[in-house]
Amino acid sequence: MPRSLPVLFRSAVYAFRGGFLIRPFAIALTLGVAGAILSSLEEQNPAISSFVPEVLFPSHADPQVAQAILSSIATSIMTVVSIVFAILLMTLTLASTQFSPRILISFVRDRVTQWTLGMFLGTFCYCIAALPATRSLPSSFVPVATVTGGMLLAPVCVGWLIYFIYHISNAISVNNIVDRIRRETEFVIDTLMPYQRRSLEPGEEAVDFPEKLEFLIVSRQSGYIRFIDIARLRSLARTYGISLRLERRVGHFVPEGVALMRVSRGDRISGERSIQLLMAIEIGPTRTMQQDVEFGIVQIVDIGLRAISPAVNDPTTAISCVDQLSCILIRWVARMPPRSDFYDPPHILRVVIPWIDFNGLLDLAFEQIRHYSVADAAVSLRLMRALGDIASTADEPAIRRRLLDRGKRLIAGCTGRLQEDDLGRLRQRFSLLETGISGEDQI
Repeated sequence: MPRSLPVLFRSAVYAFRGGFLIRPFAIALTLGVAGAILSSLEEQNPAISSFVPEVLFPSHADPQVAQAILSSIATSIMTVVSIVFAILLMTLTLASTQFSPRILISFVRDRVTQWTLGMFLGTFCYCIAALPATRSLPSSFVPVATVTGGMLLAPVCVGWLIYFIYHISNAISVNNIVDRIRRETEFVIDTLMPYQRRSLEPGEEAVDFPEKLEFLIVSRQSGYIRFIDIARLRSLARTYGISLRLERRVGHFVPEGVALMRVSRGDRISGERSIQLLMAIEIGPTRTMQQDVEFGIVQIVDIGLRAISPAVNDPTTAISCVDQLSCILIRWVARMPPRSDFYDPPHILRVVIPWIDFNGLLDLAFEQIRHYSVADAAVSLRLMRALGDIASTADEPAIRRRLLDRGKRLIAGCTGRLQEDDLGRLRQRFSLLETGISGEDQI
């Protein structure tokens, strides 16, 4: 299924920002081109070599020494690259089996790993690109400045390797993994919901469609909805004189042949126009963090559920996951919900995009952990504290009531599962949540 140019551009930018191969390839290509250009300039302007002190490169006139240096650096670098790949694969395997296979995307998007591969591959390309310029026949030539550049890149790579090992040892820590996922999710929230939450003004309620949406446009490929080009959909809807509503939201799986959007004035929708509308939606085999806040929460919940499973029995990790989930929900509560209805021109509803609401996000974040931690006092107590933290930042009474209802569910699920002392502490925290909410409502 083809995609429109804005969607392709957005996907390319996202891939470059987090791609595992794009950034290392760009770095390697840049250093390789630099080695070729620098050696060529030095051959055209031999005076460049005089600027290099003899202390750095004494053999200014011996091409064999230069060839030996460049060859040794290139060979050593490729050996180190194999070590880096081995360390990386070991880390990915450990993270996948120990935490969750869905968090591999965060390791793939790690910039230190990408820069490490890029620096080593770039140094190799630099030496290989400069090596042909070093020759004995027909006339002896030594690109002194270029070889000196390779000699300077070698210790940089050694230092970078030490830093990479240090970084990987920290990256496989579950606290760092969950914190990184939380920061990425908050970045998506900031992008998707840039405005601070405020009360809804009169007249801001959604207006219904002027016509019935009776025509269905089905998906022509199977996969997860990754990105929706809302501006493109609104422009097409106005051009075609139609209104439309998406049937699935970002992150949902859409099988081929299932309705993806519902459109008015089906007589105006030809086969080509259907394809144009579908091209504004990116669908792929895996979920991404372009517009999918739920995917970040799912990754943290997966880690928390595995931590409290009987096979692992690591409540401390589950508590860390609950803490990070509360941060995400607090960020969500502080922002205006994503806009769902789009008008063009004003007062003519063109496009409706479904988004998850706070109630659904709260269930996604805490319900599974609550269900499986009813016999774990530490995790249940931290869940109750998280509900209180979110309630303390929420201004809307409806949100506070939902949080209070989740607290009641937590008490009901733990009753008969926890010891009386632990249950008493849980009820005490619930009373603080209840008193705080009721007190703020009275004010």
